Amino acid sequence: MKLHYSSASPYVRKVLVVAHETGLIDRIELIPTAVAPTLVNPEVAAQNPLVKLPTLELENGQSLFDSRVIAEYLDTLHNGRRLFPAEGDQRWTALRRQAIADGLLDAAVLIRYEHFLRPEPQRWREWIDGQFRKMRQALASLAAERFESQLTIGEITAGCALGYLDFRYPGEDWRGAHPGLATWYAGIVERPSFAATMPRG
Repeated sequence: MKLHYSSASPYVRKVLVVAHETGLIDRIELIPTAVAPTLVNPEVAAQNPLVKLPTLELENGQSLFDSRVIAEYLDTLHNGRRLFPAEGDQRWTALRRQAIADGLLDAAVLIRYEHFLRPEPQRWREWIDGQFRKMRQALASLAAERFESQLTIGEITAGCALGYLDFRYPGEDWRGAHPGLATWYAGIVERPSFAATMPRG
């Protein structure tokens, strides 16, 4: 398998954490790749019409994209405990947490695009404020979750989202606003899978 990736992408990080946790990381060839809304990348476009990362090329010539799809696919390739619970309340709790954290990331990435891709006179302040509001509401929602010791895709995505805030928004004092969430995060980032995938770039 080949994974088109950027070490700065929190969505890529989610996939890499899953790969480490499931013991699949050595089966994946990492292909450093640059994409952006304004950048043409024919190689990625041939595999993923959305031209986004992560994109996973399979041995059979097919491609998978969107971190949620790739992560769940990887979770079918090992014999250990599933990171995507199969059914019942555990499954819906894990998927809900993933959705909250992915939504936080979506807002955070859109704010970054607005700041770095648009000239300052063209930036839409009300739109940026709206994305910050979504990001902070998602943080409050994650803080209300009762995270347990069992790791699922929900916890993985939440950890990657909080790590992205530290990486790109160091002035955002989410720890002061949500000390319980900060305590939980301090534990999860000690896992080898998180230590090996710290964002860079």
